Amino acid sequence: MPSERKEVRAVAVYCGSSAGKRTAYAKVAHLIGVALAKDNRPLIYGGGAPGHGLMGAVAQAVVQAGGKVIGITPYAMVAAGGEQDKATELSGTKSRVQLQADNPNQANRPSQIIVNSMHERKVEMAKRACGFIALPGGFGTLEEFFEVTTWTQIGIHDKPVVLLNVLNYYGPIREMIKSAIEEGFVQSFNQRLVTFVDGPEDLAQHETYDWGTAALRAIANWKEGETESNYDWTKRIDGTQVEESLTAS
Repeated sequence: MPSERKEVRAVAVYCGSSAGKRTAYAKVAHLIGVALAKDNRPLIYGGGAPGHGLMGAVAQAVVQAGGKVIGITPYAMVAAGGEQDKATELSGTKSRVQLQADNPNQANRPSQIIVNSMHERKVEMAKRACGFIALPGGFGTLEEFFEVTTWTQIGIHDKPVVLLNVLNYYGPIREMIKSAIEEGFVQSFNQRLVTFVDGPEDLAQHETYDWGTAALRAIANWKEGETESNYDWTKRIDGTQVEESLTAS
């Protein structure tokens, strides 16, 4: 008798390696981390040290709240001393998001997985997560959440992508998606592939809004099986089947 598949509860979080210029961003990162820990949902993230940038703020909050953290980092970044703080780098200083060393006295110390490339990092993050949350961030954050959205669209996996529209940061992305639909580049029913969490209409309330609960509610409300794909990503050229796919994880 086949064993039942274990429920995947981990959530991958994409966000800036920089902290941004608004205090609301760091507060939201903290709330997301606390919510994940309280809901017994491990954090999957890019592997920066707790305390540095939004990535580190989320991880630090998870650890402090007693949750589990899994960081996945390409070896090139390890060899270079950690991921760069993109915003600080522009000013000519050399600020990097260092990897967190294991502390043997910390019961829930972050786990680290070192991979060979950025592509491997994205695959490893995606297959361990039941869904994805994007906080404000730069090019890397934008690329990552668009890629996992595309993977849902073409059937590589069937998982939610949630954008936290803090201070209307992702408002232009919403408008871009609407424009793509109007111009015939995205089918209208695929608008559901991205879930926007907007928070209060009054942006002044965004620093105190419970983004953590709202984000996890959006993850929980995702309905699998409503996307259509003509592709079977388990098939190989030689006719064999891929033993483990992102959909099955």
